[in-house]
Amino acid sequence: EYMGLLVMLSIIGKSLRRTSFLKVFGSSARSLSESNESFINGSSIAYVEKMYEAWKEDPKSVHVSWQAYFSNVAKGITPAFIPPPSLGGSVSFTAPAKGETAVAASAKDLEDHVKIYQLITAYQLKGHELCDLDPLKLDAEYKQHGMRRMKQVSPELDYKSYGFTEADLEREFTIKMNNPQGIFAKQEKWKLGELIVKLKDLYSRYIGIERAHITDAEISNWLINKMEEEPNKATLLSDKKTFFEGLQYSSLFEEFLHKKYTTTKRFSASGSDTLIPCLKLIMDQAIELGADKIILGLSHRGRINAMAYLLHKKIEHILAGFIGTVPQGAEVEWGNSGDVKYHLGCLYKYTNDKGKIIEVQLMPNASHLESADPLTVGRVRAEQDYTGDTNRKKVVGILVHGDAAFAGQGVVYETLQFADLAGYNSGGTIHVVVNNQIGFTTVPKDSRTGSYCTEIAKSISCPIFHVNGEDPEAVIKASKLSAEYRNKFSRDVVIDLIGYRLYGHNEMDQPMFTQPIMYKKVQAMRRIYDKVSDKFLAEKVYTKEEINKLASTVMKGFEEGFDKSKTMSFKWEEWRPKVSYRYPLPFEGLKITGVSVDKIRALNEKINVIPKEYSAHPLVRKVYEARYKSVKEGAGIDWATGEALAWATLLTEGHHIRLSGQDVQRGTFSHRHSYLHNQEKDEVYVPLKNVAPNQGQFNAINSSLSELAVLGFEIGYQYANPNSLVMWEGQFGDFANGAQIMIDQYVASGEAKWGVQNGIVLLLPHGYDGQGSEHSSARLERYLQLCDDDPYSCRLVGHLNRETNWQVVNITSPANYFHALRRQLRRDYRKPLIVMSPKRLLRLREATSTIDEFGEGKRFRVIIPDNSKNIVEPQKNRKAYSMLWTSLL
Repeated sequence: EYMGLLVMLSIIGKSLRRTSFLKVFGSSARSLSESNESFINGSSIAYVEKMYEAWKEDPKSVHVSWQAYFSNVAKGITPAFIPPPSLGGSVSFTAPAKGETAVAASAKDLEDHVKIYQLITAYQLKGHELCDLDPLKLDAEYKQHGMRRMKQVSPELDYKSYGFTEADLEREFTIKMNNPQGIFAKQEKWKLGELIVKLKDLYSRYIGIERAHITDAEISNWLINKMEEEPNKATLLSDKKTFFEGLQYSSLFEEFLHKKYTTTKRFSASGSDTLIPCLKLIMDQAIELGADKIILGLSHRGRINAMAYLLHKKIEHILAGFIGTVPQGAEVEWGNSGDVKYHLGCLYKYTNDKGKIIEVQLMPNASHLESADPLTVGRVRAEQDYTGDTNRKKVVGILVHGDAAFAGQGVVYETLQFADLAGYNSGGTIHVVVNNQIGFTTVPKDSRTGSYCTEIAKSISCPIFHVNGEDPEAVIKASKLSAEYRNKFSRDVVIDLIGYRLYGHNEMDQPMFTQPIMYKKVQAMRRIYDKVSDKFLAEKVYTKEEINKLASTVMKGFEEGFDKSKTMSFKWEEWRPKVSYRYPLPFEGLKITGVSVDKIRALNEKINVIPKEYSAHPLVRKVYEARYKSVKEGAGIDWATGEALAWATLLTEGHHIRLSGQDVQRGTFSHRHSYLHNQEKDEVYVPLKNVAPNQGQFNAINSSLSELAVLGFEIGYQYANPNSLVMWEGQFGDFANGAQIMIDQYVASGEAKWGVQNGIVLLLPHGYDGQGSEHSSARLERYLQLCDDDPYSCRLVGHLNRETNWQVVNITSPANYFHALRRQLRRDYRKPLIVMSPKRLLRLREATSTIDEFGEGKRFRVIIPDNSKNIVEPQKNRKAYSMLWTSLL
């Protein structure tokens, strides 16, 4: 809003020389000549003359500011020109200083007023550069550290850079704006010194905001108002108590664990203890704003503490894992695949202070940093879709990151890119970065480019709150404000919670090997808990007796849990979320998945008929006509038709179906065409959305150009509902190597590590059909290597027991593909399905099916025998399998 004023000043600027205006004003010449305005000079004279002539003809033809000026000059009054309010504001001019003319004084006031606006804007946008954010105060003495890499303070934050002096600090300015925000909506008159103190207090103490990259005026104004808003005293007192209780629990629990299990890896949150109260405040604010479910994704740091305090996991259940007990019957059922205790997920029914009950779900987490990010967002989106939360206000996702990982892991950027994508948007994620100012042993200057670890978040116009983790008010404000922002604008928001790491990367690590200066500072630090206790005692938030009583109660609970843990075993049912399907028994039989031929023919009328009035592409219409004919005649049913029939039958049974990946709506090989684009107008027709009145949802979503995060998203989406069919298709099977972390850490091993089944389907186009080495092989051997624990055991017919982590199929028949997809939901358990989907066979006449192969009583065939006549004796036969066999026909 200040740019208009600056443009005007450039027009009527300092370079203009004074000239006579007698010929224009006539009888008013003397008055005008005495005005001596700086713009009555040089090249702008013609501009002013034209406005004056226009004013004489019609006073309303010029801006009111010029109307007033010309009218006063014509009356012999010598006023100062008042800039139009629409160009940034107005100022009440003071009397000229001794020895200074009225003309010079008015021009100087106008120029100073613009500088005041520039100073205000500088603090609102760059005040974070002056913030005291580092509890360790490392930047002052540790040049190699660089918590804010290449740290610089913009000169425009110094009032002297505008030409002001100390003498100007007592000058008073009247600041008026057309749309005043924050403190300027309540107060207009400010002394320069008072204004600077206020701006520093709001933007440059222990909380700083980055928003210069945000172009949305509504968001910017809202953030200004919130940053400059005075807190309600009663609310702040309540928030301080919430903060303290979380901090006390977190700090005492970490010390308790360190005392009892000194040599056990826990990935303590000590040094960043305020993470727990920060998350508690975010959750409470989200619930207050209407959230019914919180999905929480945490990395390893502070995870056990979050389980105990935020999800109320019983202390004895947590400590049973520390003692070393393993799941009962583990040798039989689980082998040695169980994961570490701090990776497990859990679910808790949470009741807030007002009695509202919500679910808090902690997602399981792999050691690969940030890999849980897309899973969490996918789970949030799924819960929203299944509960009809179209406004995306009821289910809220919170992600906790590490500073080095947030800056370094590419999956973070891939996940952030979901923010505005229709098929992936979850209404905004609240990101909390636990900023220890170090990554294992690597300092910020070696682990990132940019001033902060959160630079990547600017790519999606995300507000970023940098917070000194030892300041309670700053943490409270950032926490609540982030939840409010997400609720109002349905967009991502980031809290950069800056603290330190009390121990090494884990409790057994020695950080002094590589960071001696940093850890001398760390060892000299008082506990955050002690500092805040002293602060709140001084503020009379608590008495000493109240703090001691709270601490005694907390410690008693820890000791009781410790005693109980000695006599109990670690039990999976205490951690495994409740699901609506049972776990499989050994020798589970294959399910009948066939559908009556009459039903298939009826569905053919729905999914393979394009309305005559719809302007589909002529070639696509021919494809649909061929599909329709094949089903009607009962022969020549191809791969895409078999796939669509499987989906249609499941949709009529009420199942939700979701397919995502690169170009999946059409299909990489132009075979699917599930979404039909009108050739005359911007319109899409989806036959599978029009199968039955009460059908399940069908969505085929063209993804961003990502494998890792998109597959992770779909894994999280599948976790939400085992009775849905969730599929991810690689553009080519080779491209799945871009998602290998997800395949290894979640798809193949997720059940063994966390006891949670997942029925996701991976479609990997496979076949040596040319197009180069990166487009030919889905690396079948890799998936077979990851199958089961025993490479010498082959259970072919139905013996898909608990030890099997997934199934891999190399399908040549559309009917077999139909049954494989339906089998995913007809079973009483869930296993991932890896499909070596064909390329050449998509349209090969010999690779089609008859309608009877889809019919009642039929099911998936593990092996399709060769029933050809005059077959060569087995011992003389050169065996050919799957697609190769079909091609040889």
